[in-house]
Amino acid sequence: MVSVQFTAHLKRWFPDLVPQEIDAPDVASLVRELEGRFPGLAGYIVDERGSLRQHVNIFVNREMLQDREALGDPLSPGDEVHVFQALSGG
Repeated sequence: MVSVQFTAHLKRWFPDLVPQEIDAPDVASLVRELEGRFPGLAGYIVDERGSLRQHVNIFVNREMLQDREALGDPLSPGDEVHVFQALSGG
């Protein structure tokens, strides 16, 4: 299982969003599992091709995700994943 945490900004649209423990072999699988638990969440994280959105960052053990296109970065039990949605605008 990996531990997943989110920026507080996402709670605006998903008030029940709390840290999760998820069994997933890679980040793409993790996003699919999150979508199953919180329908619509994946749309805030990835675009229609499944690539990470421009204003979203995912860190695995404090290292920025390498594969922003296919989300193929591997995950191992005990990893810590942080999903950050940047705020933009003026």
